[in-house]
Amino acid sequence: MSIIPEIAQFADDLTAIRHDFHAHPELGFEETRTSGIVAQKLRDYGVDEVHEGLGGTGVIGIIKGKGEGNRRVGLRADMDALPIEEASGVPYASTNPGRMHACGHDGHTTMLLGAARYLVAMRDFAGSVVLIFQPAEEGLGGARRMIAEGLFEKFPCDEIYGMHNDPNTDPGIVTVTPGPAMAGATFFDIKVKGTGSHAAMPHQSRDPIVIGTALIQQLQSVVSRNTPPTKPIVLSVTKFNAGSAYNVVPDDATIAGTIRYFHQEVADLAETRIRELCAGLSQAYGVEITADLRNVFDVLMNDPDLSKAYVAAAQDIVGQDNSFEIDDQMTGSEDFADMLHVVPGAYCRVGHAGNVPLHNPSFVLDDEILPIGASVYARIVETRLKHDA
Repeated sequence: MSIIPEIAQFADDLTAIRHDFHAHPELGFEETRTSGIVAQKLRDYGVDEVHEGLGGTGVIGIIKGKGEGNRRVGLRADMDALPIEEASGVPYASTNPGRMHACGHDGHTTMLLGAARYLVAMRDFAGSVVLIFQPAEEGLGGARRMIAEGLFEKFPCDEIYGMHNDPNTDPGIVTVTPGPAMAGATFFDIKVKGTGSHAAMPHQSRDPIVIGTALIQQLQSVVSRNTPPTKPIVLSVTKFNAGSAYNVVPDDATIAGTIRYFHQEVADLAETRIRELCAGLSQAYGVEITADLRNVFDVLMNDPDLSKAYVAAAQDIVGQDNSFEIDDQMTGSEDFADMLHVVPGAYCRVGHAGNVPLHNPSFVLDDEILPIGASVYARIVETRLKHDA
């Protein structure tokens, strides 16, 4: 392990910053305290330009290298927390009820701040670095909003890099999956509008619970019987809400869930089958069934050449044997994919000593990852914007 020495010297500062973010988590588009601290620290470090408010609570920083050059490398970190009640037991646990950094975005933000502090001090590159602190990654469309508000028109990037902590990988291991690396995602909401009745006289109803459960069973056949087994896709029903009393058949039931995919044509097929099943059961039971399906995440596509460059840069930090490409595709989603649809780049995963899954109330991020991630961010800039001394 060869963490950049200058970053290792302020590793304790990074831990303190991360613990503060962790104790004060904020949901997507509500990251006012977090983004305010980020902007102030960038100014304190001496970042050349600091811009606030893009995408609501997003922050952009620009650092110019001491070498001449027009190329720009983007580095991105997400800032938002999740609506989870924390149960980790750490002394710096969330002080905001029902809010928790259960995905480690507090760590990602801190790592990018660490890289910024080093890059400002050294400026050992030619061109510019665009620091992107993004709000609302957790399904609220933060990346899309920043792009829609002119992120890459106002702050052009030639290539861009992101990263995520990984409690499922050994500490200090950095991996990149070239090509399609993380799934695209569609969320769906289905409403069954039946007819309620007294529960003792269900023949007078058009029971949305019976109809809804039949629909849920039919939805499970979409993957097993309609989509090709060689093109992976996941369809999960995650909500089924109906009724409020023991003796009442309700009028309505709602069903919600998600589709995860790597091939757009397979996602399109699944969406078509969902609509067809809703229409068929609507006719069969004589009720109204409506389906709202919306794309929330694109497939995350890592540029093959820039994936190799990212691996090589990480090898300078964690060693030749600890940074490599892998074939594993993740059915989880990440809205950095939207940025990669506009600017070529790559996304890596950095293992750490935590052993609780992401999005779990007991998740704990290992602070040892902070100088590693900051060093990898810094090294990809110095290798991609290399200049003659």
